[in-house]
Amino acid sequence: MAETDTLNQMLATAMAAAIAAGETTSEQLVRACLERIEAREPVVKAWAHLDRNLALAEARAADAAVAGGAALGPLHGVPVGLKDIIDTADLPTECGSAHFRGRRPANDATVVSLLRRAGAVILGKTITTEFALNGQRGTTNPHDPARTPGGSSSGSAAAVADHMVPLALGSQTGGSMLRPASYCGVYGYKPSYGRISRKGVFVISRPLDHLGVYANSLDDLALIADVLMVYDAADFDMRGHCGARLSQAVAEQPEPAALKLAFVKGPPWAEAESYLAPVMAHYLDGLGEQVHDVELAGIFDRAVDAHGTVMDVSLWHNLASYYLDYHDQLMAETSERIEAGRQITAGAYMEAAELAGSLNHAVDQLLGHYDAMITASATGEAPLGLASTGNAIFQRMWTLIGVPTLSLPLMTGPNGMPIGVQLIGRRGGDADLFRVAKRLLAI
Repeated sequence: MAETDTLNQMLATAMAAAIAAGETTSEQLVRACLERIEAREPVVKAWAHLDRNLALAEARAADAAVAGGAALGPLHGVPVGLKDIIDTADLPTECGSAHFRGRRPANDATVVSLLRRAGAVILGKTITTEFALNGQRGTTNPHDPARTPGGSSSGSAAAVADHMVPLALGSQTGGSMLRPASYCGVYGYKPSYGRISRKGVFVISRPLDHLGVYANSLDDLALIADVLMVYDAADFDMRGHCGARLSQAVAEQPEPAALKLAFVKGPPWAEAESYLAPVMAHYLDGLGEQVHDVELAGIFDRAVDAHGTVMDVSLWHNLASYYLDYHDQLMAETSERIEAGRQITAGAYMEAAELAGSLNHAVDQLLGHYDAMITASATGEAPLGLASTGNAIFQRMWTLIGVPTLSLPLMTGPNGMPIGVQLIGRRGGDADLFRVAKRLLAI
């Protein structure tokens, strides 16, 4: 087994297997993660709440279950981090806001209950921007502390990238999952809309909110996502959806036929850094004839604005009471975002919502001819400075229509910083997207 000081670098799948085989213990793994956090947290600043004694107690309980011959869940003894908008009964959930300082939920969110049922050890809560919106809170990029890790799932992506924890949950309402994955050089997955319960998660926008996961391998993404994709009647948008069996999809023998990928640009590329096009072209050249340049239909030109309309109206609908009653407790950027939705008409909102349906139809038509769409996960490398979490333009249209997206750490920018390759599938086609990703990683 690996030395203690490298246990934290193990993949989650390897951790679970080693615990089940008696080759290591959950306590050893949790201690290794805590030691890494102690060494690196002063620089990275990824964690909002840690309870060392609580995490170790959970780990010892997991080890006792192994010793007692109990049936083990797929994440038994594996440490997991949670974005601090996800309710936990035994840790504070403050949503990155002074308004919620010291808030202690009475119950776990559904996803936390599922993780515990699978045997996971909740290591702690990771830093988020205020209300998962704006206001960088000091988290740095593990590859270069002068750069942002992205947001709003800043702490989750940074913690996984720095091997403080092998798995972490984040969320995406605009670009808050895949942009941090790209900037931090980890694997990120935003499922199809309605695949993971949001019960017990702070609501920003019901039509746009997605929970997602970070890991250091595709197999690890599949492992934790399968645990979380369980129908929950308390989230009305799940509509009876069940798990996608992603672990089974990535375990299958890849098809021998060549991939057929649609390289899509569209409006987001107008905001890309000048070096992104040649970096992406160099990567795509390695895929040869498996990639085809595809022009998105004109309807996509309105997608980013439509996302903004839906999000701004949602912010006013869900957060107006905080803005009106506790204005002095909110960051200025948060107040500005909430205020923006106040002036949008119902007609404008309905038009944006109707466009989302048309866009989904257009994606289904396009992917009738291709295995997946491929593009960049961000406008470029993580920007210098911590005042901003970067540009979400490369995710917003896909968030609007609820299709599954993956960010794979496969490109490097001119300053040696990671840039993700983004794969986009049809809504509900999550398992197929993982199959494509596995084949892509094997090239």
